[in-house]
Amino acid sequence: MPRKAKELSALAVSRLRADGRHAVGGADGLHLRVAGASRAWVLRAKVGARRCDIGLGPFPEVTLAEARDAAIDLRRQIRRGVDPLEERKQARLHHQTQRQPLVTFRSCAEKFVEMNQAGWKNTKHAAQWSATLKTYAFPTIGETAVAAVDTPALLAILQPIWTTKTETASRLRGRIEAVLDWARVQGFRDGDNPARWRGHLDKTLPPRRRVQGVTHHAALPYTEVAALIRELQARPGTSARALEFSILCASRSGEVRGALWDEFDLEAAIWTIPADRMKAGKEHRVPLSPQANQLLRSLPRFDKEPHVFGAPRGGPLSDMSLTAVLKRMGQTDITQHGFRSTFRDWAGETTNYAREVIEHALAHQLKDKAEAAYQRGDLLQKRTALMKDWADFCTRKPTPD
Repeated sequence: MPRKAKELSALAVSRLRADGRHAVGGADGLHLRVAGASRAWVLRAKVGARRCDIGLGPFPEVTLAEARDAAIDLRRQIRRGVDPLEERKQARLHHQTQRQPLVTFRSCAEKFVEMNQAGWKNTKHAAQWSATLKTYAFPTIGETAVAAVDTPALLAILQPIWTTKTETASRLRGRIEAVLDWARVQGFRDGDNPARWRGHLDKTLPPRRRVQGVTHHAALPYTEVAALIRELQARPGTSARALEFSILCASRSGEVRGALWDEFDLEAAIWTIPADRMKAGKEHRVPLSPQANQLLRSLPRFDKEPHVFGAPRGGPLSDMSLTAVLKRMGQTDITQHGFRSTFRDWAGETTNYAREVIEHALAHQLKDKAEAAYQRGDLLQKRTALMKDWADFCTRKPTPD
C-alpha cells in the first residue's frame, strides 16, 4: 500500500512557498503546486490506464477544505468510470459552441504572432513563424477549436516530417507549444500542453540528435569528454586553453574568444558577459567552477592586451582557432559548439537539474512564455552547483580497468 501523505493544516499549507509539488493529505493525490508566486491545487490520479493531473483551482481562492472535498468527489467519479478531464473538455467545447464564436488554432496563432513580433529581432523571424505554421500546422488543425487540439493531432502533423525535416519539425513543435500556452493564458483552453516535449512527446518521437541524417553541430558523447580534456590539458598554447575554458563553461566560441579581463571577478568566481557580446542581446553571468577559475589564474596577462585569450599579434583569437586545435588532435568530426550539446546531454540525462537551470547555463531564452514570466532571476546559485558538477565530470580521473 502506498504511504498516505501527512494531513496538513490550513496554516501549514499557507506556509508552503518552495517551488514544486507538495502533498497536503486529506485526499489521496491532492497536492499544492507552487511555481514562483503562483500556487494552485492539483489532483494526481489514474484515469483508466493513464496517470494525469487534474487542476482544482488557485490557492488561496480555493481553500484547503474545498480542495479536499473536490478531490474526494473526483475520485468517486473516477471509480464510477467517469473521466473528469474528458467531461471538462466536452463541457468547455459545448460552452464555446453555445456562448461564443469558435476560437480556432489559426486565429490564436495569428494573434500570437501579431502580439509578439514587436519583440522579435526582425520581420523575417515573424514571417518564418507564420510560414511554418501555414505550411505544416494549419492544414490539419487550423480550423480546429484551439481547446480541442490534442496529442493525436500533434503527432499527425509531426510524425511525417520528424525524420526527414527534423530541424523544421522541432521548430514547428516549439511554435505550436507557444501558441497553445498563449491560448491557455487567454482562457481559450486548459489542461496540459499536448505539444510539450519533456515527459510527453519525447516518449513517442526520437530525440533530434538520434535521428539519422539530421545536421547538427557535431558533438562528442559526454562519456568521452574527460579523456579529451586530459589530452587538451597536455597541449600548450592559448587556443588550447580557450577551448578548454569554453568546454568547462559550456560557452560559445565568440563569447570566449572575445572575453576581456575586466569582465571577470575571480574572487567572486563570476564572469559577466555584456549584452552586446551575447547572442540574445542580454547580459549573462557565468559562474566559474574552481577548475575554470584556476585556468584563468594560470594565464599570463599583458599590459596592452585586454583579451584573456589574445592572438600572438594582439586582439582576439580568430574564429577558426579552436577548430584548428580539434583538428590537430585528430578530432575532425566534432566542433567547438558541439560541446554545448555534450553539456546539455550530460545535464539532461545524468543529473536532476531542472530544464530551466540547464537552459540558463547555456544562455538560452526560455521558449515557454509562462515559465519565463516566473523566472525573473538568472538562477545563479543553482547554476553554480551545476557548473561545478560539470567541471568535476570533465576533469575526473580515469578509472582503472
